[in-house]
Amino acid sequence: MDSTLRQLTAYAAVARAASFTAAATHLRVSQSSLSRAVADLERQLGARLMERDTRNVELTAAGVEALRIAEQIVNAHRSGMKELERFLLGESGTVAVATLPSVAAVLLPRVILDFRRQRPQVTVQLMDGLEQSVLSRVLSGDADFAITTGEPSGQLEHRPLVRDRFVAVLPQEHPLAERAEVTWDDLAREPFLAVGPDSSVRRLTDAAFAQIGAGSAPAAEAGNVATVGGLVAAGLGVTAMPALVLPLLGTGPFVQRPLVEPTVHRRLDIAVRARRPLPLAADRFLETLQEFRSRHNELPPGVTWA
Repeated sequence: MDSTLRQLTAYAAVARAASFTAAATHLRVSQSSLSRAVADLERQLGARLMERDTRNVELTAAGVEALRIAEQIVNAHRSGMKELERFLLGESGTVAVATLPSVAAVLLPRVILDFRRQRPQVTVQLMDGLEQSVLSRVLSGDADFAITTGEPSGQLEHRPLVRDRFVAVLPQEHPLAERAEVTWDDLAREPFLAVGPDSSVRRLTDAAFAQIGAGSAPAAEAGNVATVGGLVAAGLGVTAMPALVLPLLGTGPFVQRPLVEPTVHRRLDIAVRARRPLPLAADRFLETLQEFRSRHNELPPGVTWA
């Protein structure tokens, strides 16, 4: 029969105190129950662990080794239970967030800093990618939730978070840079530099061009927004980007101008699996995000809380 945790705890207490009376007081149990637990352990092991008389307790060689192993087991159990308690309270574990690169790089760092100050034993894992890959990570269970674009579905529940306005991004010396505002029709008359077709930004720029009846075939496209920024800075054309993406474009030289006719916003939502509770650590992260939002922390120009 396997030795029980109670027996090992009792034996370790007696062995360390070298006294049944002192150990019983420390554990707040009767001395008779403590004696039975130690005797049962010796019977199961088939070895005498301690020599005792009315005054003294002295460990045998087997008892010394048994004490070492018993303390390892008891301490591991205590440590494991504390870790489980922290996890159940949302104080440990991992929060997996799937999100767009602009959110990961611009919006979330200050939120993560606040969260980690409160819960330093929780790891935050950022899975940045394009819209569809982000949503699929939530559906597969790889991520606890997402912050992304996209429409609600039966599988995902969306909670609006922020809106960022599209702006024109122009070479510094471009004639349109002299204007206070730029229209989508203005951009349609210029070589347009687009991000790849899998990007949510591309979907929205194509829709804006379609709304004014303009062709949206780009002069060039790239999968990375920083690459598009480099092309604009080199004078190869113009582009349109949501305000939250602008810090990812690089240093230029280029300028940005508000886009009108139409004014286009990108809405970013928190997406969670419908009808499934979040792990407590993830729930705590969203609470921190809500606290960050409620303090009206300053957002980049063109970005507002939804």
